[in-house]
Amino acid sequence: MNMKKIHKNFLIPLIGLALLFAPAAAAVAQVSLSTEQLQSQVENVYEAANHSVANITTKALTMGMFNLPTTQKGAGSGFLYDDAGHVVTNYHVIQNAKTITVSLGEDQMYEAEVVGSDPLTDIAVLKIKGDSLPEPLPMGNSDRLNVGEFVVALGNPFSFERTLTFGVVSALGRMIKSPNGSFISEAIQTDTPINPGNSGGPLLNMEGKVIGVNSAIISPSGASAGIGFAISANSVKKVADSLIEEGHYPHPWLGIQPVNLSPGLVQLLEKANQEVPVESGLLVVQVLNGGPADDAGIRGGRRQLRIGNRRLLVGGDIIVGIDGQEVKNYKDLIGYLEKEVSIGDTVTLSYYREGDKRSTTVEVGERPTGNQ
Repeated sequence: MNMKKIHKNFLIPLIGLALLFAPAAAAVAQVSLSTEQLQSQVENVYEAANHSVANITTKALTMGMFNLPTTQKGAGSGFLYDDAGHVVTNYHVIQNAKTITVSLGEDQMYEAEVVGSDPLTDIAVLKIKGDSLPEPLPMGNSDRLNVGEFVVALGNPFSFERTLTFGVVSALGRMIKSPNGSFISEAIQTDTPINPGNSGGPLLNMEGKVIGVNSAIISPSGASAGIGFAISANSVKKVADSLIEEGHYPHPWLGIQPVNLSPGLVQLLEKANQEVPVESGLLVVQVLNGGPADDAGIRGGRRQLRIGNRRLLVGGDIIVGIDGQEVKNYKDLIGYLEKEVSIGDTVTLSYYREGDKRSTTVEVGERPTGNQ
């Protein structure tokens, strides 16, 4: 996106109209920034933050042609998180890396070690050692963000180090897919241009505080199309602090493998003599033995249904609610667990079994490593 300039000769009539028609509009107009003031703010953010933005390069061994090992290079961004030399980035930036190098300038190169990573939130924390590291970037409160607020992204798109792009917060509370196929809730949508190499870099407000970590884009070409996503700063703080202290981040977990109901699946289930009184929800395919849902009496599938070349266990419970909140799909369930629930909490699941609606309480456990 090219930033549209706000010309001074356009601001004056806008202020006049606001004063004429509404006191509230007048108040907004009176705090409007001139082009020079806005430009100065953006310059100040860049000057204060750019030295703490990291260029991260990785090397990984993969199997190439004729099963011969080959070196695969990767690149991304990150930023200094604290005075101890911790660097926050995306998990997918350092995934499978054998060596990781962090650059904070032309002659500031550091070998980094992984302190901890969390594929479900796409956050990783690295550690570098140096005598004169730049100041860490201050973290902001992403709960105070507003749609339309100006933001700046810093990173290394296409390996062009410490590049600034400018835009606005387009939406809040989005849910995006994580590298392991789960979902990240409370993501920030922005039209700030984000390209390959920006991943892991900071999204900052006009106070120079990190309000998100740039993580993903939606684009048919693979380059910026004006729809980018950042993991919210409050989520990042929670996960990063846990990774630094414990080496992992605990996620709430029910111990079920579900599939989303769809009109096509409902028809197949009914042909297989499973009564389905709802059009949306989660069909429980499998329940982990000894897991939270198993202890609460939730049932998984009991017979196989062939769907093309696949086989699906059917006959299990159909979850339609949690704590009174409707569950239409897996996103709804994961979003509620991650945002509202802690390990050890008790939740109430609403579900259908053989056409009858039931409910049960489940004590939420901790998701085992590598489990979705």
